[in-house]
Amino acid sequence: MCISSNIFAGLPPRLPEEVIDTLLEADHLRIERIVSHSHASPRDLWYDQPEHEWVVLLKGAARLRFADQDQPVELKPGDFVNIPAHRRHRVEWTTPNEPTIWLAVHYR
Repeated sequence: MCISSNIFAGLPPRLPEEVIDTLLEADHLRIERIVSHSHASPRDLWYDQPEHEWVVLLKGAARLRFADQDQPVELKPGDFVNIPAHRRHRVEWTTPNEPTIWLAVHYR
């Protein structure tokens, strides 16, 4: 079965919390649309995921921080990063004046 949609369709008008929608899930693979609007990880939280994550920023802007780097990674539309499993990271900042839309691919 072929299902077609648009990555920008159905964006919530208000985002009290970040929204994560699973678009596709299969063995060892999960693709998500993540919508942030001025969201960031709590200061004391570091993601330490068991799978790899490839993420591309589609709209907005963001800043990622990695525990093993002094400088954050600035992302603008079209920028992507591959995050190996168990590499500690956090979202430091996303744009406050528009939604930030990510496409995340989790894989093993």
